Amino acid sequence: MDDEEARTRLLDAAEELFYRHGIQAVGMDRIRTGSGVPLKRLYRIFPAKESLVTAYLERRDRRWTADLRDAVTGSPEPVLAVFDRLAAWFSEPDFRGCAFLNAHGELGAAAPAVVHTHKAALHALLAELAPAPGLADQLLILAEGAMTVAALNPGPEPAHRAREIAEVLLRAHRPPVAT
Repeated sequence: MDDEEARTRLLDAAEELFYRHGIQAVGMDRIRTGSGVPLKRLYRIFPAKESLVTAYLERRDRRWTADLRDAVTGSPEPVLAVFDRLAAWFSEPDFRGCAFLNAHGELGAAAPAVVHTHKAALHALLAELAPAPGLADQLLILAEGAMTVAALNPGPEPAHRAREIAEVLLRAHRPPVAT
């Protein structure tokens, strides 16, 4: 196994274990066991748990953001497609809430900067999609609120309710039709 394969195995194990059990509950030995990578190589690739946590969240950010962008691309109602994608995500059997909110909840100020970068990227995407200035702030609160509610009560309903509110906001911000 070369270093790239070892890194991938470590990140796969970290993602599964950190997301399912929490960052603080999972030690490096458990990552080693889950990945099959020897401890010496693990520490050569990720010298500290913090660097592994950061790499896990950065990879998750890239995948999650790309998945959301794919979901809205070409949609006739891209803002509403955000909430449709959230509903599908909340319905996944291994859904355990937002990994970035979970990391911030566990680590507080010690959470990696990628937590804030991820949320800023979500806001920026909503600003691209929103038909009016300032609407992205309201849409972000809807999306984040839906994520929080779904973490406590998994299933698509929080996203469906947030989508309904987003529809009301979009109607309120559409220019009047000239007659």
